[in-house]
Amino acid sequence: MYFAAGPHPVTTRAGADCCSSTGEAYDIWYPADLGASRTRHPIITWGDGTLAHPREYDYLLRHLASWGFVVIAPDLTNTGTGAQMLDAVHYLTQQNGDSASEFYGKLDTDAIGAMGHSQGGLGALAASAKSNGSIKTAVTLEMPSQTVCASLPPLIPGYNVCDIPTGLISGSVLLVSGTEDPVSTTGTGMRGVYDSLPASIPKARAALVNASHNDIQGQPGCVNYGCNDGVEGYLGYLTAWLLGELRGDSTARGVFVSGTGEFLHNTNWADQAGNITER
Repeated sequence: MYFAAGPHPVTTRAGADCCSSTGEAYDIWYPADLGASRTRHPIITWGDGTLAHPREYDYLLRHLASWGFVVIAPDLTNTGTGAQMLDAVHYLTQQNGDSASEFYGKLDTDAIGAMGHSQGGLGALAASAKSNGSIKTAVTLEMPSQTVCASLPPLIPGYNVCDIPTGLISGSVLLVSGTEDPVSTTGTGMRGVYDSLPASIPKARAALVNASHNDIQGQPGCVNYGCNDGVEGYLGYLTAWLLGELRGDSTARGVFVSGTGEFLHNTNWADQAGNITER
């Protein structure tokens, strides 16, 4: 159901909105019928992978906007601190209160998620930990394992992106990897972070079978290095998670419920685990 495009036509603004605390402009994907029927749209702040740009994730981010989310991405190739992702949240929060803005009164500033690829996944967790609870859910995609992360040269001078402040995270977390990803190895990556997250927070994890590190950039299909099948395999569950956590969609949340949820039994995925309960 959530694999298909949602009910909203989508529009984008590339580089027209400025700026983060370090000077980056934002790209924004959002429903073209913004605010129709007095809808207030949840916000997703996006973090690029190392050396990547928001446009490389257009298919995914456009898909989320079609389901009613406003997605904002600082055009930054090092997002591991989460700082610019939080700047993006603050920017849209200000726009929501500005009567001259297209977004005025149309955003649900109590329903905010952070999502990112690779280093951006680290940034999503960092942003969540630093958000004082304003980020309600974080989603990581192909986040580098701690072993790989520690072996790399410093990605951000003066900041250790490998130091994940899991104990400070209060919102829910979804960890997604690929079984063929050499960067986000299941055993030392996703599982280790999953286990370090407080047992009190809702969390789930799984690895998409045959996906490598850059499948999330497929648009669709694969033309780039480190991509086997493309983005399509991710779409349904990522959308369902965000709808369940940020819009209170009980059907979408049911997909992840421990013991019975489809996500935990789908053979297209591996290494599934979760503690999600009905609510």
